[in-house]
Amino acid sequence: MNYSEFVAAVNAGQIKQVTIDGEKITGEKKNGSGFESIRPAVQDPELMPSLIKNSVVVEGTAPQRQGVLMQLLIASFPVLLIILLFMFFMRNMGGGAGGKSGPMSFGKSKAKMLAEDQIKVNFKDVAGCDEAKQEVVEIVDFLKDPAKFKRLGASIPKGVLMVGPPGTGKTLLAKAIAGEAKVPFFSISGSDFVEMFVGVGASRVRDMFEQAKRHAPCIIFIDEIDAVGRHRGSGTGGGHDEREQTLNQMLVEMDGFEGNEGIIVIAATNRADVLDKALLRPGRFDRQVMVGLPDINGREQILNVHLKKLPSVTSVDVKVLARGTPGFSGAQLANLVNEAALFAARRNKNTVDMHDFEDAKDKIYMGPERKSMIIRDEERRATAYHEAGHAIVAEVLPGTDPVHKVTIMPRGWALGVTWQLPEQDQISHYKHKMLNELSILFGGRIAEEIFINQQSTGASNDFERATKMARSMVTKYGMSDKMGVMVYEDDNQQSFLGSIGSRTISEATQQQVDAEVRRILDEQYKVAWDILEQNKDKAHVMVKALMDWETIDRDQVLDIMEGKEPRPPKVYVAENPVSDELPKDGPSSPPPLPAMN
Repeated sequence: MNYSEFVAAVNAGQIKQVTIDGEKITGEKKNGSGFESIRPAVQDPELMPSLIKNSVVVEGTAPQRQGVLMQLLIASFPVLLIILLFMFFMRNMGGGAGGKSGPMSFGKSKAKMLAEDQIKVNFKDVAGCDEAKQEVVEIVDFLKDPAKFKRLGASIPKGVLMVGPPGTGKTLLAKAIAGEAKVPFFSISGSDFVEMFVGVGASRVRDMFEQAKRHAPCIIFIDEIDAVGRHRGSGTGGGHDEREQTLNQMLVEMDGFEGNEGIIVIAATNRADVLDKALLRPGRFDRQVMVGLPDINGREQILNVHLKKLPSVTSVDVKVLARGTPGFSGAQLANLVNEAALFAARRNKNTVDMHDFEDAKDKIYMGPERKSMIIRDEERRATAYHEAGHAIVAEVLPGTDPVHKVTIMPRGWALGVTWQLPEQDQISHYKHKMLNELSILFGGRIAEEIFINQQSTGASNDFERATKMARSMVTKYGMSDKMGVMVYEDDNQQSFLGSIGSRTISEATQQQVDAEVRRILDEQYKVAWDILEQNKDKAHVMVKALMDWETIDRDQVLDIMEGKEPRPPKVYVAENPVSDELPKDGPSSPPPLPAMN
């Protein structure tokens, strides 16, 4: 019954007994039937007096009480939640050494230890840096036989800093030292020391050296040490305090009050100029090893190391590849070998040959061929004359690098390329050769003007390079008789005109510099113009060959320059092919500094 009926029945004396449980009312009428009703949320103050007045038996229900454990859990829930959150953040902030992690591991070292039997690299796997290897051979000898040095009063350097461009093999050389010496090898990056909390990095440094002492003699290798070893005092607060405390702890561990016998620290960086002076002093990193870009012999050695990893190689001239990759680091040469193997796999071949290496080299220098690019015949012909202009000027001028390839196949941002291959690595630049390079750069635009009576935007990069080279000759290299040997610009191509300091030049002097640069450019422009005017017939023959074959090599260029009909391009046939598919491209050959249209 509803509540109104229940109240009416109570007043009428029809209710015998009721049980009140919160808002629920159940009971028994005097006629023996049961009933149920719901009391409104608003309390009725007259209900209880009415029940007593009409002699109704009223019963209630005891409230449910929570257990002691439930009460404790509810009371301690906020504290448990805070503890769990703290453990979660501590677990994510730092893992312990050896891959272990936990709430207290954020102060542990992240250095990964490789046992002596886990390192398979030795000096045979490192090529192209003979001088650097010779510098570290003493370290290997000391770790193998320290008594040999100690009886003469000699001590091995506590730290070796390897400095060089990226990809030159600094990490590989450090592993080779550990592999040759057969000692444990701890590896860590400089950024692994620094965290958001001040003091964590210093704690990790201490823990790392404690582990090293337990495994001495051993090697600690810190990669990219400039992340933590920069000059102190460059800032205050935040990450600077943490980084400087980490650096201070490293300085103490390397040459502090307590010695670290048998621990050799090897670090690598390509920014030695930003390191703190206290880190570089004798007693800490007291030996610096320069690991530079390999020369032509070093590149040949590196290529031979990587070629041994290929299952089958045929007809590969390593000397030509080494000549054609000036400025390549060890990592870039490894990438070249890998790209050649990928080309051979795409062509379903069982072996990697010279053609694959040439295509891989072209792709690394300029990007993949854009065969799907639609170019009108007029534009292809203009590009062919442009590249022919570069090639003919380069062949006629004395003392220039030989032209090894001319192509009008679009690659990357270039519509065509003329490649010259130096016979030896160039260490210094000489005035007569720089003047010839200016003429070669102008050959493309001049050929457009002479043969198609047009000027295109394809020579913009040529002009930019020519202007920069001529300005450097006048302002930095002292190659102008009029301006003398005074330096007028810094290495960032910033003129001293109007600069604050002791070295300034007047506006009149700047005008003389500009006039001298213009004179050099105009003279070399005329040299290139005269060469192309005298070799029009050769330019027409070269353009016809480029239109027919898209790419011509050194042999065809020599035929054209000797007045002969160029021989047809070579056809590269894969040795032991899996299928009958043959490469569609013509021959290719070495590069450096290509003149691009």
